[in-house]
Amino acid sequence: MTTAVAPRKRAYGKGSLTLVTWVLAILFVFPLLWMILTAFKQEADAYTDPPKLFFTPTFDQIANVLNGGFLPYVSNSAFVTILSTILVLLFGVPAAYALSLAPVKGTSNALGFFLSTKMLPIVAAIIPLYIISQNTELLDTVWALVILYTSMNLPLAIWMMRSFFLEVPHEMIEAGRIDGANLPTLLRKIIMPVVAPGIAATALICVIFSWTEFFYAVNLTAARAGTVPVFLVGFITSEGLYWAQLSAAALLASLPVMIVGWIAQNHLVRGLSMGAVK
Repeated sequence: MTTAVAPRKRAYGKGSLTLVTWVLAILFVFPLLWMILTAFKQEADAYTDPPKLFFTPTFDQIANVLNGGFLPYVSNSAFVTILSTILVLLFGVPAAYALSLAPVKGTSNALGFFLSTKMLPIVAAIIPLYIISQNTELLDTVWALVILYTSMNLPLAIWMMRSFFLEVPHEMIEAGRIDGANLPTLLRKIIMPVVAPGIAATALICVIFSWTEFFYAVNLTAARAGTVPVFLVGFITSEGLYWAQLSAAALLASLPVMIVGWIAQNHLVRGLSMGAVK
């Protein structure tokens, strides 16, 4: 009797946990689903109360966004995001290697310095950054954003990649050194294949942070170097919000990140879980 009840309790517990998980997943995904639905509505259908769940889909809002100067903003975002992520990896990989596999005196101080740079509110630095950008003729250029996004993501990337490098078995490195491998060979043929998922996860997070960053972009760009988040602000007018067009623009702005995340989800999960299971 007791042995028969125990499996039923376990099954009931698993079923309850699954139900709660689905409810939470729906709650988190619901805003995204509602945005997608609204993007295919006419403005009149987007303002109905109660909201319309059944309507005739239209691509008018997406066409209006594409014809309204959306592509230059996407081009700026893509350039800034890709270049800043590449620079973060170029600077971050050697730093993470040095701080994990080749530490020296003062390593902990360097790590503390990297972490302290993330504690300063960005609003406290915007005036000096604006003046510097103006004096160096970088104001309203993509190069100012490349520099800022690289410096913004680099401390986090170093911390993340350092934890991945710490998972590399020292026996593999010693074996490579015994075989006569120099440092570039060690990095390229022994260390990088092991930490590749972690580096991919770091790169993806840098891409997301750079693509969605708004504060620097809206304050340091005007006409020539605006990014996608700056474009979305244009739909907030004194006349009110154009919900359907705003949803269509938000959907188009989210697609690149969602596609990259979907493609790289296996690397992201593997990278973020490195070291979690011994």
